[in-house]
Amino acid sequence: MEALRSAAGQRLLAEVAAHGTGDDALVGTVAALRSRYDPELVAAAVTQVRLRDRARAKFGADADRMYFTADGLEQATRAEVAARHAARYAAGGAGRLLDLCCGIGGDLVAFARAGLAVTGVDRDPATVAVARANLAALGLPGTVRVGEAAVEPGWPAAWVDPSRRAGGRRVFDPRAYSPPLSFVGELAAAVPLTGAKVAPGIPHEAVRRLASGAGVPLEVEAEWVSVGGAVKEAVLWLGPLATAARRATLLPAGSGPAATLVPAGLGPPPVGPPGEWLYEPDGAVIRAGLVAEVAAALPGGRLLDPTIAYVAADGPVATPYARGWRVTDVLAFSVARLRALLRARGIGRVTVKKRGSAVDPETLRRQLRLPGTGPAAVVVLTRVAGAQTVLVCEPEVSRAAAAPSPATPPGR
Repeated sequence: MEALRSAAGQRLLAEVAAHGTGDDALVGTVAALRSRYDPELVAAAVTQVRLRDRARAKFGADADRMYFTADGLEQATRAEVAARHAARYAAGGAGRLLDLCCGIGGDLVAFARAGLAVTGVDRDPATVAVARANLAALGLPGTVRVGEAAVEPGWPAAWVDPSRRAGGRRVFDPRAYSPPLSFVGELAAAVPLTGAKVAPGIPHEAVRRLASGAGVPLEVEAEWVSVGGAVKEAVLWLGPLATAARRATLLPAGSGPAATLVPAGLGPPPVGPPGEWLYEPDGAVIRAGLVAEVAAALPGGRLLDPTIAYVAADGPVATPYARGWRVTDVLAFSVARLRALLRARGIGRVTVKKRGSAVDPETLRRQLRLPGTGPAAVVVLTRVAGAQTVLVCEPEVSRAAAAPSPATPPGR
């Protein structure tokens, strides 16, 4: 790392970036660079520039100045998501923050930019060196040190991002995180403002156990975050940082405001037949258990099946919390009948979506034997009142006459 940060390393990084990192471009470039630089340094520079290319999706222009490891980049928090973490701490009055399991510093950078006095801790010396280099490269204050995640009383705020990998594989049981989820409760008992990043698939029951498992009830908010419609993480906010039991936060893929949804005290949504429109709630909304809130905001909103998160509606409503399609046909599942209907309508290609169906979308596409050109449709495979059903929909949502949907209070 230090060699890449040297004057020679910086020149080398610039040269590699200028030539590009495609295989064809690198064949001649690497040979030429090895005649002027140490071969190991050339290899490190090529790896780093390739990682920076990948990192732009998470860090934007900052990626060209930052340093990465392959594992560190994969596990790092996206810049726009980390900025929201930092904003919540700043709004909560945190002046200093301890970032445990800081990794390469994705959140650490956002905390420092928000004006917090930050100290990062990670047990891997090489990762600590990368985090330090990133703070320095971006001109941000803060310290990073080697150490184990440990409860350190006296800090007003703490953030922990437990490792969710073991032996190169993902860990899904929160009790097997490193440190385990129980550590988050111990940390919250000692540090007033505590937050923790967890896997999006964390069970609601694990959150409830955390809230009650320390003997003294903890206020815990579970927040699921999606970016551009893809669920990226879940966060637990404890103590004064918890402002709702659950929250779904939806960030756009590009610029634009976030949308948040919190419980409105509703019971289970009604169940009924398909309507003129079909809505699929955002994954963060589904993970947060807030489908009822979406259904309540749609005209005649109802589930097609009590166990499946598709919502039927009698009209269009523009909502950030779900994607909607106009339904043209509803039929019992049959490949032959579906093929005949699509051909009669001149449909040449389909997007297949499913919930509650064992049918493989790629297999179905091959069985339909459509030409691949011409008008498109969305084919939804699901259950309606327990029966396997196909809904054929127009491919795009028409929002021209749609009105904004009511939303629950956004919170911080």
